[in-house]
Amino acid sequence: METVSTNRSYAGTQGVYSHASAETGTDMTFAVYVPDHDEGAKLPVLWYLSGLTCTHANVMEKGEYRRAASDLGLIIVAPDTSPRGEGVPDDDAYDMGQGAGFYVDATEEPWSKHFRMRSYIEQELPDLIAAEFHVDMSRQGIFGHSMGGHGALTIALRNPDRYISVSAFSPIVSPLQCPWGDKALGGYIGDDRAAWRQYDACALIEDGARVTDLLVDQGTSDNFLEEQLKPHLLTEACAKAGIPLSLNMREGYDHSYYFISTFMADHLLWHADRL
Repeated sequence: METVSTNRSYAGTQGVYSHASAETGTDMTFAVYVPDHDEGAKLPVLWYLSGLTCTHANVMEKGEYRRAASDLGLIIVAPDTSPRGEGVPDDDAYDMGQGAGFYVDATEEPWSKHFRMRSYIEQELPDLIAAEFHVDMSRQGIFGHSMGGHGALTIALRNPDRYISVSAFSPIVSPLQCPWGDKALGGYIGDDRAAWRQYDACALIEDGARVTDLLVDQGTSDNFLEEQLKPHLLTEACAKAGIPLSLNMREGYDHSYYFISTFMADHLLWHADRL
């Protein structure tokens, strides 16, 4: 692991780091905020997964999480959204390729060699974080925005013994039932829609996956709300499965970090109560 930068902020350290990833076959950059703590103490860790077109820097620069993370004693880890660099396949559209990894392990060419974000987030990066930072890996939570909300929900549902808490801002709740999902999962995974179900929160719940409870915030003025996000599908799936869901429809808020930063502290407090 190499240190790109460190900055003092709210009685803690905001760092940016890079490493050579075996999963993606590229260098990967990620951000970690560590509150000040007693020597030898291990803190809970909260993973934040970003959305389409984003990097680690979007939430780091616009998410406004550091004051709350410092007060609550939470380490925040923000990975990138995809592999990047020379030789990594890309697409002219914003919703495929670099910046749009969808947190899947691709099986289709040309994506399968590098686009292994599921294994990177679930296995490789946690091992690195555990080795390099004072993290209590028995206390992990995960949350994210949009494509990252999809990632957080599906990763938590697939690993309920690892993640104690999960929440999301404006998540893609069912890639099986929206244009973003049709394009991304079809491109990365192939035409067998049954194979997509492991990357669809609603399908995972229908197939028996469970978490203790969920928190979701969604803006009512989000221009992706009706066609892509469809939170009512998650409401229906959770109701049938008996999963407590707190879905907050925030009047007048859109899909931007103005929305996310407004309710960021609420999410951190919610996770801290469980971690």
